[in-house]
Amino acid sequence: MKILYAASEAAPFIKTGGLADVAGSLPIALRKNDCDIRVVMPLYSTISPEYRKDMEKIGEFYVSLNWRNQYAGIFFLERQGVKYYFIDNEYYFKRDNIYGEFDDGERFSFFSKAVTLLPRVLSFKPDIIHVNDWHTGLVPLYVRDFAKGDPFYEEIKTVFTIHNLKYQGVFPNIVLDEVAGLSREYYCEEGLKFYDNINFMKSGIVYSDRFNTVSNTYAKEIQYPFFGEGLEGIIKKHEYKLTGIVNGIDYNVYSPDIDENISKNYDISTIEDKGENKIALQRKYNLPINGDIPVIAMVSRLVSMKGLDIVRYIMDELLQEDIQFIVLGTGDREYEDMFRYFQGKYPDRMAARIYFNEGEAHMIYAGADIFVMPSMIEPCGISQLISLKYGTIPIVREIGGLKDTIIPYNRYTGEGNGFSFANFNAHELLFTIRDALKLYKDRKKWEKLMIQAMKSKNDWEESSKKYMELYGDVLAD
Repeated sequence: MKILYAASEAAPFIKTGGLADVAGSLPIALRKNDCDIRVVMPLYSTISPEYRKDMEKIGEFYVSLNWRNQYAGIFFLERQGVKYYFIDNEYYFKRDNIYGEFDDGERFSFFSKAVTLLPRVLSFKPDIIHVNDWHTGLVPLYVRDFAKGDPFYEEIKTVFTIHNLKYQGVFPNIVLDEVAGLSREYYCEEGLKFYDNINFMKSGIVYSDRFNTVSNTYAKEIQYPFFGEGLEGIIKKHEYKLTGIVNGIDYNVYSPDIDENISKNYDISTIEDKGENKIALQRKYNLPINGDIPVIAMVSRLVSMKGLDIVRYIMDELLQEDIQFIVLGTGDREYEDMFRYFQGKYPDRMAARIYFNEGEAHMIYAGADIFVMPSMIEPCGISQLISLKYGTIPIVREIGGLKDTIIPYNRYTGEGNGFSFANFNAHELLFTIRDALKLYKDRKKWEKLMIQAMKSKNDWEESSKKYMELYGDVLAD
């Protein structure tokens, strides 16, 4: 089976969120299933020289965007058995920011059309082009449009994965013909039309042969208004081709027995060594050194959908407990300032690090005792999967992928791998944290829970098989 996998970002080359983690690890897992999978992404100027030095230019072509005729260089790199293609155009991709530019509609129209043209240029005809989120949402439409006059595209199928429905790529409708070079026939309620604009996410939903989300629960949730972000109607209409496949993580990157970012490696048989990572974490963040005090952590984008409003409401009460709280991440100014405020008020109990550093994130996963994810919306979530692997007990809201991956602790049977609460309510979160803190005092039961968490299997082995099944279903249609 031949797959061209297109994404706007992929680890380790460039990363702003969970999409990069998936695009960086899923293709490697699919390759192990004897799948000829090749990844294509933009050649951003911010990609590290560490990777750029090994890239080889193998070709170039031009992409027409109405009256524009834009250069597209092809750079190649092979990593862990997967072939990567990088589309070069300095006008579009030599920017300080990956997203949020004034001409994102033009930039990702260019990338989507380049992705669609690439197989012809490479003489590599994929069975399926698998695209991700709004940045590549026009690809399924381009494939269908090209197939009207080019037999090369007639048998190519498309799969579209929604990682987060909130970000949709909505642009003025003039982008459809004046930039993307597509017929106005697609500007209709059953096509790209979204109020008076066009919607790249909607394009992926409507014109793909199959589409999926990154968890089973989220696939159900987005069919209702609260989660549907204005697209619940079109999603419901295309429900017959929708499925949910939960994300995995790469255990070659996230595993405490081999992680080079942490102070002391450990596994289930040496779980007591996790305590050394707590001491190192307390020392790094200038918190009192105390191996007995529970450390609660968050590694997150600081935005409302991550549940930070209910965290703010209970923070004073929570910090009256005998705990330490660490947060790492950036986002909206109001939440950054909130955590800075609590750090100033409780300097011996709160460490706010308002930046992101991958190595420090690993240290937190290894050194904390409890990991909090009280999300209002969470398509899948990666952090809770990482925390499980590191024996750091997650406390999550029962939403999206958090509901699919965290089994709440049962105090009668001892079963479970974390704690959860149902309603988006501040004190429900607080009471759940207190339940966890109560169990923490029983070291024997807590260690058993840590072991159960570490035994949770969340790598890509099972999920990659489900993607292979999805591909098989698409080709069988």
